[in-house]
Amino acid sequence: MGFLITERDYKIMHEITRWKFLLGRQIRVLGGFSGQRACDRRIRKLIDAGYIEGRHYIYGIPRLYFVTRKAVQIFGLGYYTPSVRLDAIIHDIAVIDTAIYVIDRGVDSKSIVTERDLRNRAGFGRARHFPDFYYVVDNTTYCVEVEMSEKSVTALAKNIKSNYTNYDIQRYFIPSDKVKIIENVERLEKDYPNIAIIPLEEVTEYVRDL
Repeated sequence: MGFLITERDYKIMHEITRWKFLLGRQIRVLGGFSGQRACDRRIRKLIDAGYIEGRHYIYGIPRLYFVTRKAVQIFGLGYYTPSVRLDAIIHDIAVIDTAIYVIDRGVDSKSIVTERDLRNRAGFGRARHFPDFYYVVDNTTYCVEVEMSEKSVTALAKNIKSNYTNYDIQRYFIPSDKVKIIENVERLEKDYPNIAIIPLEEVTEYVRDL
């Protein structure tokens, strides 16, 4: 008897594709599993069927799950991720957790557009800034930036100006101990008043209890 793909499996592969990868605990939440054990069993079946694969990159960080070339070709997923930047993994995990945070608090996941999707839509051409993701609530657009490493004030100002032009609200999630980043964003907030700063710890604590 062949392997039967369910609607949940399609959702899992879609979510992995648009975020590049997911952790097992993130698959549990985004896939709507009742518990991690049931989620892990399904992950194993999808691995055995050749649709997703797990990769270890950094000691202490759980396995990252990616869709395979086979899954991309069979299900027309659009993107294959052959590799990831090691220095971006922690940030990317935090971005996905932030998406889970807003989804669990009422944002329709279908309204979320990821940076990866934005870049794909823009195509090749002049380099430009895109937020980590954006979403829509009541016809209001919210862009999300997870800032964990300090940029030059010039680069930060350029990104904020771009977001100010393209989105109604800018939500900056920043670790509380990144004082310089917070100060720089607050300074620019005077010129771009659609900025809201949220401690990233609020996301971390929230998703930990899901």
